[in-house]
Amino acid sequence: MKTSKIIAKLLVRLVFILILVAAVWITQNNDKLKGLGYIKLNTWTLIYPVLLIVGFIGLLITAAVKKYNSMDINLLLIVNTVMLLIYAMAVFFRIAYH
Repeated sequence: MKTSKIIAKLLVRLVFILILVAAVWITQNNDKLKGLGYIKLNTWTLIYPVLLIVGFIGLLITAAVKKYNSMDINLLLIVNTVMLLIYAMAVFFRIAYH
């Protein structure tokens, strides 16, 4: 149980660090983002990232309230965070190398 607690905390911190790095990258490369032009988004394609983000927030709050002592919630948070990081990397590479 202790390893799931450590990994869950490590991944949550990694997500917040990557959010800060992404914010810095966006402010420095704003002209590259303007060059993307108009991207047509279907509302149904946004369901997966919204579910990942809402699930991450819900699991993070639940794990924090239980002080990361519930192994099941820790494992769900780990899986959700890994999937969120993979999705974020895919979006980053799509934008960075467009």
